[in-house]
Amino acid sequence: MSDSGLGPDLGKVFGPAHEGEGTELIQLLTPEGERVEHPEFSFDLDDEAIKGFYRDLVLSRRIDTEATALQRQGELGIWASLLGQEAAQVGSGRAMRDQDYAFPTYREHAVAWCRGVDPLHLLGLFRGVDQGGWDPIADRFGLYTIVIGAQALHATGYAMGLQRDGVIGTGDPDRDAAVIGYFGDGATSQGDVNEAFIWASVFNAPVVFFCQNNQWAISEPIERQSKIPLYQRALGFGFPGLRVDGNDVLATYAVTQAALQRAREGSGPTFVEAYTYRMGAHTTSDDPTKYRVTEELEQWKLKDPIERVKAYLSRNGVADDDYYAEIESEADELAARLRKGCLELPDPSPLDIFDQVYAETTEELKTQQAQFAEYLSSFEAAHGSDTPEGALR
Repeated sequence: MSDSGLGPDLGKVFGPAHEGEGTELIQLLTPEGERVEHPEFSFDLDDEAIKGFYRDLVLSRRIDTEATALQRQGELGIWASLLGQEAAQVGSGRAMRDQDYAFPTYREHAVAWCRGVDPLHLLGLFRGVDQGGWDPIADRFGLYTIVIGAQALHATGYAMGLQRDGVIGTGDPDRDAAVIGYFGDGATSQGDVNEAFIWASVFNAPVVFFCQNNQWAISEPIERQSKIPLYQRALGFGFPGLRVDGNDVLATYAVTQAALQRAREGSGPTFVEAYTYRMGAHTTSDDPTKYRVTEELEQWKLKDPIERVKAYLSRNGVADDDYYAEIESEADELAARLRKGCLELPDPSPLDIFDQVYAETTEELKTQQAQFAEYLSSFEAAHGSDTPEGALR
């Protein structure tokens, strides 16, 4: 065990890079649905909580499936699928407390679900009709970040703010807070992410860097991102790194829970590498068949995060066919609501965007808003419409 009290000795090289075998992979639930023990981490919730995780996994995947279909039908401009990564997101999302704050990329749909964000807000963003997104303060879930890796700095800065607000290490479980920043394996090559590591380390910021290593940075394999397992890179920045089975929702929950608690207590950052796989395309504009082989995908299907939880529930008599049918029925209802809601999302007024910049609108913005309103009115006079085609471009 390391001096940090969390996880194995990170100074040790655990074997072949990029392989789940030969490295310290934390797992509590096998692909066959069997519970296993780990010397450092344990899952402290009951079977009812696991049933809840199963519901989260199924509904999150259904949101993803429905959004992909809507994009294919021309109702969304693009969609970034989470297929195969549900356990990493549900486990880490459910490990957060109400006062914790998450900074996502553009793929954390299941984390958004766990934080209470209405999936329609996600669809509005990708449909191009949402100028401000959800309320990041109410949900403690930041807006999606398109600039690769920028959210790692946002997360670190917010975490340093928590330090200065005195909500770290007080011993009050309802007050102490932590931050979790999500990114993919490709983002670890970005300067912003490495700068965030440095700042978080030297200032002992209460942040968990949660990397979903789905093996592919669009079309670039992980071998071209790092010559060692990603979690071992944390050692060079001076904080612990852990690799968890990202398709195991129990292990992901346990590891993230421990890392967040370590941050809340004032012990600083942790790097969590959730070793998983992107079973779909990078986005709906991508064709993964051009750069990866079918055999690879088929191997990872055997590790499906939903099927292993279902296997556990069935094997131990925790859930039956009636329960699974109930969840499927709920998923159908959710899908129907999303389809209907997406098509009914109103186009925003072009002028509303000026109200989304600051809590109190500045005089400069008011002037710009008035000038833009005058510009729009010129189209109304000429064409009888205040929303001319192309005015939002």
